Amino acid sequence: MAVFPTNGDFTTSPEYTGGFIPQLWSNKLNAKFYASTMMTSIANTDWEGEIRNQGDTIRIRTAPSITINDYGGAGSTLTSEVPTPIFTDMQINKGKYFSVQVNDVLAHQADMDLMNMFTDDAAKQLKINIENECFFQWFVTEGADAANAGATAGALSAEYNLGTDALPIDQATPANVLKTILRMSAALDEQNVPEEGRWLILSPFDRQLLMQTDIAQAYFTGDQSSTIRTGKIGMLDRFEVYVSNLLPKGTTDKAMVAGLSAVASGGTSAGAKPRRPRSPRLSRCVTRLTSATSFAACQCTVARLSRTRRW
Repeated sequence: MAVFPTNGDFTTSPEYTGGFIPQLWSNKLNAKFYASTMMTSIANTDWEGEIRNQGDTIRIRTAPSITINDYGGAGSTLTSEVPTPIFTDMQINKGKYFSVQVNDVLAHQADMDLMNMFTDDAAKQLKINIENECFFQWFVTEGADAANAGATAGALSAEYNLGTDALPIDQATPANVLKTILRMSAALDEQNVPEEGRWLILSPFDRQLLMQTDIAQAYFTGDQSSTIRTGKIGMLDRFEVYVSNLLPKGTTDKAMVAGLSAVASGGTSAGAKPRRPRSPRLSRCVTRLTSATSFAACQCTVARLSRTRRW
């Protein structure tokens, strides 16, 4: 009858090293998170099809304003005017690119499509890079019209305090955030900005403050049902609301911005082609060159709220 040991350690000589246990690599990628981008939602691309190369200029015309005069009756002399052309130049003055190289042997042996994985990530990084640069150009370098920003905003009333770099609005309470949004809306009203196509961009911190207010009322949402049930703000006082981590931030203040898609324009013209780099190794390379442009007219408004972070 066989006897089996019941005590003692199981040992081998020489000691087992585990060298025959394979290392397993998953063919599924881990989730990667990217900053939200909304350029295509807040800006129009009406002239994107006319973009060709970096360095081009697209001249965009606007109908001139015709003067209305009083009519003095029969026999009065009518004065005719020659309308003055109004135009805005869109400069194709930006360029971005990425270039990815993959060894042919490595690509053949890999258990996933390396080139697609790399170019997919690059496309997302390109959107974030362009949006970062556009936001800084629109809201810091160019800024809003003088009547749409500062402590005396309002083209007609000059009564809306939207904060300044030196004296930003205290965002300590949700009510202050809501009041600021309503002032920004009123500032656009005084510029005769249409209600359709308005947008508002908040930081995540401002959004959570705003969600503490009674925004579920139909007066603000334009909807008889609450938006809190989904956690998304949606429409707020005629604004389509977005949340972004890419808004410019200052040492003592940060921006809350609003505007109209009809007067914020952008566009890209891209070319992508596979090529073989000058290398003795077998490899493939995909290069994408993007020419881009953006401009914003005065129909945007910028509020400065207190915070502690550098640009």
